[in-house]
Amino acid sequence: QMQLAESGGGLAQPGGSLRLSCVASGSIFRINSMGWYRQAPGKQRELVATINVADSTKYADSVKGRFAISRDSAKKTVYLQMNSLKPEDTAIYYCNANGMVSPLFYDADYWGEGTLVTVSS
Repeated sequence: QMQLAESGGGLAQPGGSLRLSCVASGSIFRINSMGWYRQAPGKQRELVATINVADSTKYADSVKGRFAISRDSAKKTVYLQMNSLKPEDTAIYYCNANGMVSPLFYDADYWGEGTLVTVSS
């Protein structure tokens, strides 16, 4: 199985910054893409940003120009730099990876346990 471990969440003031990290470990044959999703209280989980093996990125409209996703393939790590944070960015942020743990299996989605980001003065 593939495990994902997030870090970097916490409390930030409006206009502030935070950087999230997510490391993939365990049985990994290949990773096709990694990304971040978030879920605010009472809302559905939504895509924040993704990056694939070609370094092609995708962002939610609400974070474009403020958040930046990047990856270190050697470290199997994905980062999310969050700037100009707003109270509406408050949510649990989940790391996602799409990949294959063995050539005997199909590609699948894997999730971390989430890290809480709170934006408040």
